[in-house]
Amino acid sequence: MNKCITSFFAFMLLGIGMASANWQYPVNGVRRDTWRGDDGMRFVLSVRGGASFGHATIQNDIGGLTANYMVNTTNGEIVTQAWYDLQDASVQANYAYAGYAQLGDLPAANDYSEFAFAAGISMGFTVPDSPQWRIELGFDHIAESDYNENPLFQGGLITSEGYVADAQSGGVQSTLSSDIYSVMAFYDFFDGIQKPLKQMIPYIGFGAGYADTKTVLQLTDSYGDLSDVYELMGYGTVDSAGVIQFNKSDTRTSNLAPVLAAGFSYGVSDKIFLDVGARAMYLPKIKWQLSSADNELRRDWFSADKMLYINAMVGLRVEF
Repeated sequence: MNKCITSFFAFMLLGIGMASANWQYPVNGVRRDTWRGDDGMRFVLSVRGGASFGHATIQNDIGGLTANYMVNTTNGEIVTQAWYDLQDASVQANYAYAGYAQLGDLPAANDYSEFAFAAGISMGFTVPDSPQWRIELGFDHIAESDYNENPLFQGGLITSEGYVADAQSGGVQSTLSSDIYSVMAFYDFFDGIQKPLKQMIPYIGFGAGYADTKTVLQLTDSYGDLSDVYELMGYGTVDSAGVIQFNKSDTRTSNLAPVLAAGFSYGVSDKIFLDVGARAMYLPKIKWQLSSADNELRRDWFSADKMLYINAMVGLRVEF
């Protein structure tokens, strides 16, 4: 990602240097001091900032992990094996084995819906002889937002012995942030070569980008169903009470992201425009994974499917 950012800003600086030259066009076969008229081509630099709203469906990606359950033979209460193991013999005498169930069958308790700060920069040019069209390379950063849930998963599970357990599994404190590199085409609705001043100019845009998303996961065994799962022992340490303390885990997810935009600009001068707009960005899947302390072991835990970011931003665009 650092190489991408370095290349992007290097290209930006190159564009600024080129734009500072005298961009006029000699006519073929005529003296160099004879020039053609304005074709509407301008170099474009813009900065913007605002808010981003993200929404996605949270999916359980645990897979084939099983938890064991016990049933109280007097009142039918279902408890986890880990809870049962912590009780004294007098309490345990009231319970019998209720079977195992697949933790991967539990649905998420809540989906992701959060606001975050967003900012972006772009550079490009208006198309010669068709200055209504702009082509821009852009970078947008969607700042860190939280996804904190306890329980993470919740629902009914049918055990191997035919009992129905009202199960809750895990609690999470987690974050995500995204960097999106895009190529966009914009169409400004105006006639002629020069953009009009002191009036709103609507625009639409479309394009595609590369999204790099970082997630951080801190999982806790809030309900005692994870600490007796042997396959999870490598992802944390077990404390004196027999509860597994999971490692804090970082994950990066890459997506190709279609981007749509709409808004309007307002010409303050022939070179400076205020820009108010919105961008919609679609990321198919963002992952949160558990990892071992040495990162040798990694396991998918949950994901945000069909993430839709909508960024509402105000910016400044310079065309020269």
